[in-house]
Amino acid sequence: MLFWLFYDVLSPHLSWLRVFRYPTTRILAAAITALLLSFLIGPWFIERLKRGQIGQQIRDDGPQTHKKKAGTPTMGGSLILFCLVVSTVLWCDLRNRLVLLALFVTVVFGMIGFADDYAKVTKKNTKGLSGKMRLLIEFAIAGAAMAYLFYSDVLPPSIRLHLQLPFTNFYTSTLVLPAWAYAAFGAFIVVGTANAVNLTDGLDGLAIGPSIINAATFLVFAYLAGVETTILVAGGNELTIAQYLHIAHIPGAAELAIFCAGLFGAGVGFLWYNTYPAQVFMGDVGSLSLGGAIGMLAVLTKNEVVLALVGGLFVIEALSVIIQVGSFKTRGKRVFRMAPIHHHYELKGWEEPKIIVRFWLISILLALMALGTLKLR
Repeated sequence: MLFWLFYDVLSPHLSWLRVFRYPTTRILAAAITALLLSFLIGPWFIERLKRGQIGQQIRDDGPQTHKKKAGTPTMGGSLILFCLVVSTVLWCDLRNRLVLLALFVTVVFGMIGFADDYAKVTKKNTKGLSGKMRLLIEFAIAGAAMAYLFYSDVLPPSIRLHLQLPFTNFYTSTLVLPAWAYAAFGAFIVVGTANAVNLTDGLDGLAIGPSIINAATFLVFAYLAGVETTILVAGGNELTIAQYLHIAHIPGAAELAIFCAGLFGAGVGFLWYNTYPAQVFMGDVGSLSLGGAIGMLAVLTKNEVVLALVGGLFVIEALSVIIQVGSFKTRGKRVFRMAPIHHHYELKGWEEPKIIVRFWLISILLALMALGTLKLR
């Protein structure tokens, strides 16, 4: 909206507004907008949740130390979602279908999470929506987004069905999948990431920290994949930055960097209230929307495989649950004291802040390793 106003409408009359044509300017604007919105409306929003008695329900089979958190306002992810949507609408070029797809999946997954949270609050228990029903809806939404992405002309035919592999040259070593297989794979990535973030959201600030790190990492990936700036290389040839780095050049992907900036700013703003001891929890409305956004960013920037490294902490959390359930069903024994794995360390006696910060550090390390794949090709 402001991009259209400043650049399309006013810049012919006020030349200095042409600075908003550059994604870098709007990346900063989106991050600052989302962050300031969080700071401005956060206290009011939390107070409204308290008045509405929107309190967290604590599982009986969880760590006993969590009993003291009962009643803490939840559904705080609505604040993240609101700030992200506002900053995206204000600063992105809304004619860009990559942005619209990312925003669509993020908002709808947030709505699914909202319905789940609302059911928990009204029923005063931790069950919420049926797990099978929730997964069915998530796969339907993600599948529809993938079908549109891979059967339309949003992506050029030269990259549409190509799976970008780390440590390889995209233009010489790539894996091409049938459209139906890529759409199914992409849907699995989005739904899997959403639920992995949901599983990680068990301690104050534990899920939002890696989500912020993921947003910053995909900001870099999206900008490098989409920026049209060319550089002169040996032989006098001009290449885009993506071609120089041997990654997929995706026209329009630089606009996704602005979306990532909004996600980053909204996440940092929410962390202000969610850091230990939390004033508010994000709830499923936050974890599902964040996971859906990260999954879509991986697909839209052709980093589906690298996501396993960028979001490695989420992968570890999800795998710990899978391993625990599989071991108990097949052997009758548990591998961890409790799953997801952050509860295992709680029961080992680690203080909550220590677990949170150490998991953040692991996430930072994994993100740096993922960025390193840009040069190791």
